[in-house]
Amino acid sequence: MELNPMQVALNTVRTLRLELMQLIIEIGEGVKDDGSQTESKDNRYMYSMNEMVGKLGLHMRDLEQVVGSLSSPPGAMLLYNTSFLTQESTSDRQALYTPLVSSHKWLDKVHKFSSNAVQILSQNSLKKSYYNSSSNKKKRQQSSLHNISPQAVDVLLTNIDRMFPEMSITITRPCASNVVLLVGLSRVLQAIISFKGVMIEWVIVKGFNEPINPNSLQQELWQESRYYVFRKITDHANAAMLHFSSPTLPDLSVRSFMTWLNSYLILFNSVCKSCGNRLLNAYPPTWRDLRSLDTYHYECKP
Repeated sequence: MELNPMQVALNTVRTLRLELMQLIIEIGEGVKDDGSQTESKDNRYMYSMNEMVGKLGLHMRDLEQVVGSLSSPPGAMLLYNTSFLTQESTSDRQALYTPLVSSHKWLDKVHKFSSNAVQILSQNSLKKSYYNSSSNKKKRQQSSLHNISPQAVDVLLTNIDRMFPEMSITITRPCASNVVLLVGLSRVLQAIISFKGVMIEWVIVKGFNEPINPNSLQQELWQESRYYVFRKITDHANAAMLHFSSPTLPDLSVRSFMTWLNSYLILFNSVCKSCGNRLLNAYPPTWRDLRSLDTYHYECKP
């Protein structure tokens, strides 16, 4: 069956339906009188009806001619599994035929565009050579940040412990060689920091007076603080951990994070750099600038 006559027939049917709808509207509403016509209302109504009926006759004749030129399908159209849609009794499945037709049209377009793309790309074949003159050389094996010796991690954490006199660091290894730190910051807060090699994976901050079992720090990582202030600082700490993370300079990233954490030593004595107040909504400034370590309320941060 040719596509062009079928498209013309469908367009003719659409036009015929529009003209018929316009005729029904005119019959129902009548002729509108805007005061500018000199003819009588009945004459204008009859003239309008004759004109519309004439157009309907022309479109009907065009439709008969187009339909007469269409050729019948060579055989029965195979609907395959779509023929079973008419047997559905539920209302939500009876309207599946239209989306299926749309999906088939979309797949036909994809197939057409893919075929055109294959033809175009086959005419412009690009020959790429991946030969490298240095491929025979032995590649230098890059060290993994997760496979650092425990002694090197201990040396790094010991040096960081010496940098901050108000901070106490307890090193534990409940998971083989991976470190879990218990950090105490004076009488302000406690932090549990989980490492994977020399990279920080997770941080939990709790109040100084909250009980923490040093022998079960793995379980403590899943228990949040009961104070809103330290839950907020936990969110800030994990954001800072991601900010300072550096696969190329892991020791610097750990030092930078611990320096940022040490800035909470004056948590309850600091003043917000933006509003100049100690408290906002009954909470101290919990945000620390990642570069300057300035104190801000979370609502006042720049």
